[in-house]
Amino acid sequence: MDFGLVLQTDPPASNVVDLMRRAERAGFTHGWTFDSAVLWQEPFVIHSRILDHTDRLKVGTMVTNPGTRTWEVTASTFATLNSMYGNRTVCGIGRGDSAMRVAGRRPNTLARLGEAMTVIRDLAEGREAVVDGTPLRLPWVENGELPVWMAAYGPKALALTGEKADGFILQLADVYLTEWMVKAVREAAEKAGRDPASVTVCVAAPAYVTADDSPEALAHAREQCRWFGGMVGNHVADLVGRYGEHSDLVPEELTAYIASRQGYDYAHHGRSGNPDTAFVPDEIVDRFCLIGPVERHLEKLRALRDLGVDQFAVYDMHDAKEATIDAYGEHIVPVLG
Repeated sequence: MDFGLVLQTDPPASNVVDLMRRAERAGFTHGWTFDSAVLWQEPFVIHSRILDHTDRLKVGTMVTNPGTRTWEVTASTFATLNSMYGNRTVCGIGRGDSAMRVAGRRPNTLARLGEAMTVIRDLAEGREAVVDGTPLRLPWVENGELPVWMAAYGPKALALTGEKADGFILQLADVYLTEWMVKAVREAAEKAGRDPASVTVCVAAPAYVTADDSPEALAHAREQCRWFGGMVGNHVADLVGRYGEHSDLVPEELTAYIASRQGYDYAHHGRSGNPDTAFVPDEIVDRFCLIGPVERHLEKLRALRDLGVDQFAVYDMHDAKEATIDAYGEHIVPVLG
């Protein structure tokens, strides 16, 4: 199993670079950042610095979208980084949540996302693609490789992931839901004539390692990670709006917890202490995240690995960033990596 580190690009950017270097030393293979131009600093500028200050770490977006940049610009940016540092990028992409909504736009349609994934990959790997009716090719690309991993929750998005994406990003670590969603992606891949095993599976969620499993330690860890249930709740609310509160297409294990959700202010997006996530119960924090002593992390990660998860990416947005990286590097990566 590979391990990744996920960060927001808060200033100073040097802190992001330092944490990514620390992660590489700890045995992490991937470094991921959010991509929301208004809320945080520009990720690709920081990606260049990360790549320059690491030796093996692959970097990517978790996630970009087809709407905030034109597709040839996204492809050229990834291809430039790959040309400079040797094919060490991954394009994580989705419909767009914070990046689009903060700017007053609706998330992209799945049809647009599916087309964008193909175009961005083709251009970044040196092939011709049609953008807005015009055939384009980046003539300077040589031996380019750009895996495109799609973030998804709902049935149509999971199907599109299986049909077109090189990887599947699932932003929660619930074992039941992971099994359900990985199965949906694999079935869609097989139906599309692809090898289901060729789709890389990446589960991304907060991890908080405690010294013991005392009520006090677990309570603190939950409060540091409760924001994640609110972030996932944005996507779940979209699914409920599309499919209804009770649907055979979306499991209630995913949708039931947002019943008391009242709104969301993106000014607190992805941050511990987010006041808009009080509706998230402890049960959801425990299911969606990895909290507790090392043994609890190992137990859950083994279960995820048995379901076909290839990478666990740690959302490291809490008060123990360095300690979490170090604990994983000392106790978890050597065992499961």
